[in-house]
Amino acid sequence: MRGRALPCNWGLTDCPEAAPAGKMGAMNRPAVIDRATLPTAVEPLQDMVLEMAAQLDGLRTQFDAQMESLRHQLAELRRRLFGPRSEAIHAGQGELWSETVEVPVPPEAFREVEAHRRRQPGRAAIGEHLPRRRVEHDLSADEKASFAAVERIGEEVSEMLEYLPARLEVIQNVRLKYRCERADGSSTIRTATAQGSPIAKSNAGPGLLAHVMVSKYLDHCPLARQQRILARDGVVIARQTLCDRVLDGAELLSVLMPVLHRHVLASPVIFTDDTTLALQAPGKTVTARMWAYIWPAAIARMSTGVGRRWRRRHCTTSRSIAAARTRILGDWRGYLQADDYSGYHASFREGVTHVACWAHARRKYFDVVKAMPKGARPGLAHHALRFIGLIYRIEGQIAEADPDVRRQLRQQRTKRVLAWFHRWLTAHAPTLLPKSPLAKAFAYCGFRPNVTADSEIV
Repeated sequence: MRGRALPCNWGLTDCPEAAPAGKMGAMNRPAVIDRATLPTAVEPLQDMVLEMAAQLDGLRTQFDAQMESLRHQLAELRRRLFGPRSEAIHAGQGELWSETVEVPVPPEAFREVEAHRRRQPGRAAIGEHLPRRRVEHDLSADEKASFAAVERIGEEVSEMLEYLPARLEVIQNVRLKYRCERADGSSTIRTATAQGSPIAKSNAGPGLLAHVMVSKYLDHCPLARQQRILARDGVVIARQTLCDRVLDGAELLSVLMPVLHRHVLASPVIFTDDTTLALQAPGKTVTARMWAYIWPAAIARMSTGVGRRWRRRHCTTSRSIAAARTRILGDWRGYLQADDYSGYHASFREGVTHVACWAHARRKYFDVVKAMPKGARPGLAHHALRFIGLIYRIEGQIAEADPDVRRQLRQQRTKRVLAWFHRWLTAHAPTLLPKSPLAKAFAYCGFRPNVTADSEIV
């Protein structure tokens, strides 16, 4: 410490060298003391050293946690840019479970026995809903003539799946004209009516319009590619014309949106999520949000008898609360399966029941596992994935069962796994640093570590 000026209060967090760069200009440099002003007694000096050691230890803990968080963010960014998109953990990754981790709370005796599933040999049968065309193959006349008598005793049937290419045709709407004479001797000209294109001043039939829109939005086939496909069949349509037809078709279908909206809101259960997409705006490209509200097929089958999934989507240029709650849900009350987006919290307080998503909860632990260095010892995130994997396995086994049977099996099997997982989370949550990625994963499941003023990361 020879020749070094120190702050008079010895607070490391007040020292300019230890303060964050963003606070250097705003803080006032405290008064400093030199060697002559230090106390000469040993005990005050010892107190200063102990205080400095405690502060350094606290800073070291905070910086280690902050470094771990930054390392996790860097690993997650690298995985998103260069790694696989799948979140599956394959059975070949045996090193993840090579070692065990001590669990302080003993779980219940639970054993999951997976049913044996074997693949049916041979190729899958062709669906009965497809139309059949019978083609008979008989013996030739020469083959029949080589025998004294030929009697038909049966037949052998084999099926072959064939594809008939799409066909373009021109429909000529011929409207007959008549000269009509009335009883009083006056006459007029009458022409029969014909159903033309849904779009005014267009020669595109409704089938072609539907094909272009379904190919674009459902099959993700761009209009430029559709233009080349039509050109192979000898039909040349400008890309701008296809674009105009898509816009006109969307305006025609807009009258169905209120009906679809009311139909989706009639469901007692709605699944919702949003995703980003690039939206071309005048002079720039902005990040827009595509929102989806789904009436699940299983709920629709119980409510209406028709097991069809109904979807309501809309696009916004922001993720505001009004776009997520007021504009779509309104006064709807029921079970909403969604992520932890704050825009829905007001609805949850007003009577909407929040159904959390296991996929979002699992992703937090999956990100921690993928960010760990190769060869690292398995930790809490691995065990959390194993708990959630048990739940997924049970759901896969009962997916085809009736709703009442699924509920009964969930009460018998899934409930025990959840109780086990709950005690495990309760035991480990107090041991985590509040700002660590694993603590955020625990918090997403509703278990937050003990947060104190000294444990917050600067």
